[in-house]
Amino acid sequence: MSELLTERSARIVAARKLVRRTGRDAAGLFLAEGRQAVVEALADPAGVREVFATESAAAAHRELLATSGVPVRLVTEKAAAGLSETVTPQGLVAVCALRDVPTADVLAAPPGLAVAFAELADPGNAGTVLRTADACGAGAVVFGAGSADPYGGKAVRSSAGSIFHLDVVRGAPLESFLPAWQAAGGTVLAADGGGEVALDRLAADGGLSGPVLWLFGNEARGVPNELAALADNRVRIPMRGRAESLNLAAAAAICLYATQLAQ
Repeated sequence: MSELLTERSARIVAARKLVRRTGRDAAGLFLAEGRQAVVEALADPAGVREVFATESAAAAHRELLATSGVPVRLVTEKAAAGLSETVTPQGLVAVCALRDVPTADVLAAPPGLAVAFAELADPGNAGTVLRTADACGAGAVVFGAGSADPYGGKAVRSSAGSIFHLDVVRGAPLESFLPAWQAAGGTVLAADGGGEVALDRLAADGGLSGPVLWLFGNEARGVPNELAALADNRVRIPMRGRAESLNLAAAAAICLYATQLAQ
């Protein structure tokens, strides 16, 4: 860890390509930035290729980096900034292997709670729901084709390390995955503000017993009609106030927490 890598160094140039989805998919790698993400990544060091750290970050996290067994490359502040998508980079970035699992693995042993996204657009929402799903004991998060990439910088930061705790499926064909989940003994619940079933009533009637897959749609358009038609129930959150609706991350938190309590 002697020579400082600059923004022109080959390793940094290669790592900078991981900021874009095309680069991540081509290399099979992604960047996890910041202390929390790096701590969670290093809990399974086999999935981490290397860590880039500024001198100050390396000094602040000396024990963490020394005990991981993962190569640590010292970099200049400018090089670290080039790997970051934040205004104030923390100077600590891990290069990690993509954690994708095939849909068959999820269907082979459906977890008690899982999440699927249909055309989710906002990577911040993707990461936030990943974090909530992890907190509520979910085992898998399935990103349907056309959804945001959970390995983008904003999504990884918003997940606060939870992306390393869950099975992640990307590009899933939901029109076939949802029936397959049901055939494996699971229930599909589509979150829908106009749904015919209220969440509290569904919970009282035992409809949240696992395995449950919550399906969330696009922030503006909701769950596509053709996918909502495949669900066992379209579920609304009862609201007694005057708000027209909840944002996706808030709605997901309520649905997942209610399911955790019921299970």
